Amino acid sequence: MQDQSRRLLRSETLLVLALSLGASAVSALISFTGSVTRPGGLKEQSANLNSSAAPGRPWLDLAWQMFGITTALVPVALVAYLLVRERAGGLGAVGFDHRRPAFDLGWGAAVAAVVGGTGLAFYLGARAAGFNLTVVPESLPDVWWKIPVLILSAVQNSVVEEVIVVGYLLRRLDQLGWTPAAALAGSSLLRGTYHLYQGIGGFVGNAVMGVVFVLLYRRWGRVGPLVAAHAFIDIVAFVGYALFAGKVGWLPTE
Repeated sequence: MQDQSRRLLRSETLLVLALSLGASAVSALISFTGSVTRPGGLKEQSANLNSSAAPGRPWLDLAWQMFGITTALVPVALVAYLLVRERAGGLGAVGFDHRRPAFDLGWGAAVAAVVGGTGLAFYLGARAAGFNLTVVPESLPDVWWKIPVLILSAVQNSVVEEVIVVGYLLRRLDQLGWTPAAALAGSSLLRGTYHLYQGIGGFVGNAVMGVVFVLLYRRWGRVGPLVAAHAFIDIVAFVGYALFAGKVGWLPTE
């Protein structure tokens, strides 16, 4: 690759990350710094994932929720555009399409069962050890749109993260000449860092998940199963918390 093309590709990658998960990583690092320097242990603090944007005004709240979900997907649209301009076939180049729905959903469910169960056990252990904040998956009001919004939020998270931090980022790092091991480390550490707002446990657990997801992507050449797995994990976490928080003793709340 010519030096000028390499510089342009590097700049493009940095800009995409700056508009999406790279910015989230910086935000999470600042949040973590605030948490560890605040009096009291990490487990005495909480990280709220889906909260009301307009308390007491459900229709305005719904508008804000949908606005947030929609605008969060703009970087994915940008990635799709860049891949089309590259003549790579759009998001199909990273395996995010409808060509193999049974494969994507089937393997996604299997991965979610293993990773989700292991992740929950790790979170509970990290919180008990004082390495993690109490993660509050949702604190939305009890209105008719609560569950649909939680599902949409879970799907949005999965699409943004897997398309950008796995499919797009690995493609660009490969083109820039990174070794597979270095690309795996970069993608996994980025995933861990933008979850650092949850605490050290959130960083470690998600970095390990990142390693698993990169290896699976290398094997399958598709982010479809990873998007499905991530969506299943988040849907169970968000909706499950909404249904069972305060009703089962093992589930930490604020």
